[in-house]
Amino acid sequence: MADPRIEVRALHKAYHTSAGDFPALRGVDMQVWPGEFVSVHGKSGAGKSTLVNMITGIDRPTSGEVFIDGVSIPSMPDDRLARWRGKNMGVVFQFFQLLPSLTLIENITLAMDFSGMYPIKERQDRALALLEQVGLADHARKVPSKMSGGQQQRVAIARALANDPRLLVADEPTGNLDSQTAAGILDLFEDLVERGRSLLVVSHDRELSQRAGRVIEIEDGRIVAAGNGR
Repeated sequence: MADPRIEVRALHKAYHTSAGDFPALRGVDMQVWPGEFVSVHGKSGAGKSTLVNMITGIDRPTSGEVFIDGVSIPSMPDDRLARWRGKNMGVVFQFFQLLPSLTLIENITLAMDFSGMYPIKERQDRALALLEQVGLADHARKVPSKMSGGQQQRVAIARALANDPRLLVADEPTGNLDSQTAAGILDLFEDLVERGRSLLVVSHDRELSQRAGRVIEIEDGRIVAAGNGR
């Protein structure tokens, strides 16, 4: 059997507040395998986004381990982690995080510039092809402020795929999309899974859960259930 793409062991995260420590994650153990599409569900404040931040290395755990393809994420220094993540992981943030002064195509090519994954002469064509996949090639030279929230979300998904990552981690990737556009994005996600990529998605989208191979329920910082999504 292949090794897990994501392996989380005894993961704890507590935030220090004026009222005392707040435990956001309480001993989470989970695995995601190559070619698996996993959806994480839970109420607001359950710990979903904290879990995503631990897996992507955006934040550090209080204790426990996160391995991606056998690489320990918490043990890497920030500068090395940023470059490793750029080459190996695509991240879709809930609030897009597009650079406002760059055009859509520049936002995507920047991800390739940072990691050096593709020859310089190929990057623009690849970025345009990714915008075509999310239906925005005609807007490639516009800046994010000229686009709707749903359109910016699609650009964020295209940017996350810029370096053809083995793992895509997304926080509410279809939350700002109409049903038809969301269905197209889910088709794209399923195609990635068929090509051996792994997806971990936090979402309240019922259709996304139905398409996922496995659904994980998180409550009060603990995984309380896991089962097939289909």
